[in-house]
Amino acid sequence: MPVAKNERHRTERIGWLRAAVLGANDGILSTSSLVLGVAASHATHSDVVVAGVAGLVAGAMSMAAGEYVSVHSQADTEEAELELERTELKTDDKGEHQELMAIYVARGLDPSLAKQVADQLMVHDALGAHARDELGISEALRARPIQAAMASAGSFAVGAAMPLLVAAIVPVAGLMLFVSGTSLAFLALLGGLAAYAGGAGVIVGAVRVMFWGALAMVLTTAVGLLFRLATAG
Repeated sequence: MPVAKNERHRTERIGWLRAAVLGANDGILSTSSLVLGVAASHATHSDVVVAGVAGLVAGAMSMAAGEYVSVHSQADTEEAELELERTELKTDDKGEHQELMAIYVARGLDPSLAKQVADQLMVHDALGAHARDELGISEALRARPIQAAMASAGSFAVGAAMPLLVAAIVPVAGLMLFVSGTSLAFLALLGGLAAYAGGAGVIVGAVRVMFWGALAMVLTTAVGLLFRLATAG
């Protein structure tokens, strides 16, 4: 009897990878931009660090709450669709057989083979077959709200800690230069790792993240400078 290959595909990482990358990217970008904006307004070193810490805590909680709510909505929709399928399987078993058969015919199987496949899958796991082939819901891609919320909050905190640690260590004179430089390096590393984990181009992923990071830092620094000029005048 042949032994089935146990392959691991990148699609299995989609749920947590998306949330983790989004959280870490937002943590680095929002905290470094906040620190640069406050520093550009001529605030004291302690004020810059306090603003960064507040941004870390608030951002992590915001990411967790937002991710949980959005992914939970997806999970609710999936469960409602599955409940509808359960009802249809109980009330119209023959029609569900025909529906599944039509899906396989549309994918290229001849009708007789499609009927055999549909019959066997319906006997084995009717709901699973319809969830996967009719609704596009699979175990690897199921919405997991708590996992997504924890991944987003944790990765945000880790990402935000990077520019915050730099801001706390370096002197005021070199704060803006060091924070912006190290943050862009962190973003490039994150973009490259995320692209590699997802099977995409590493350089393209790194450059893409660096571009938007640099733009955000420039804009927030400009806001800080404008506030400084306004208060000085």
